[in-house]
Amino acid sequence: MTLKLIILFNLFINVSLSYKPVILVHGIMTGSGSMEIIKYRIQEKHPGTIIYNVNRFERWSSLETMWHQVLEIGQDIANISSQHPEGINVIGYSQGGLVARGIIQTFSNISVDTFISLSSPQAGQYGAGFLHVVFPGLVKETAYELFYSRVGQHTSVGNYWKDPYHQKLYETYSVFLPYLNNHIMSDKSADFKANILKLKRLVLIGGPDDQVITPWQSRYFGYYSVNETVVEMKSQDIYLEDTIGLRTLDESGRLHIVTVPGVNHFDWHMNVSIVDDCLLPYLD
Repeated sequence: MTLKLIILFNLFINVSLSYKPVILVHGIMTGSGSMEIIKYRIQEKHPGTIIYNVNRFERWSSLETMWHQVLEIGQDIANISSQHPEGINVIGYSQGGLVARGIIQTFSNISVDTFISLSSPQAGQYGAGFLHVVFPGLVKETAYELFYSRVGQHTSVGNYWKDPYHQKLYETYSVFLPYLNNHIMSDKSADFKANILKLKRLVLIGGPDDQVITPWQSRYFGYYSVNETVVEMKSQDIYLEDTIGLRTLDESGRLHIVTVPGVNHFDWHMNVSIVDDCLLPYLD
């Protein structure tokens, strides 16, 4: 092997080793195939990156309960993480971003450097556009009658449906989001906060033209007050009281908010420009 080839080979090896493995978590009613554009673009621009594209809970099985998905996929990711002690990066799209956050907060043995939430309902969901994707017969005003019941809580959507007009029912019946957000404290609350504070970066991506996640500010932990007026993240108790560590992440420069206008919900994971401009800069 010539000296030039040896130099090029060593350069390739060094570049390959410089990128941490990436785990992709797909959204609701889709599967790993929907994340292929992100996968191939990362591999094209960051040669040598190892990418794990989650293929569990695809399509209709994505409606299984959030805790079930968190625990099952989380065990897979924990096994992957154990093979990469240098750390991994995680990208979750739509519901997958909420599943991924649940995993990061729940599993203490997973070492995640950067978590990117791509158009995910982190503060909850209350909108007809989203319902019609999965439950075309429901309207948002009465969806609580299904979701805030034992039957409704057997669906992933019910686990993060947050009706601003029925907060007492939300607190009574919802078994996932109010606990993950430490709105309702549990014996896991301290771990939920401690684990997310291990992140090097939390990147929250979305935009005003999404038309599915409602309110669109939910992906930044903003949400409706009782009259459907949006209260931004920094005025929410979850930030002010630092219940899961958002304020700490922000004040230490580890919370990144990325807003992109003109992108529909179904385009976030299909748009090469989004990968180039919003994902790649945070992957190392």
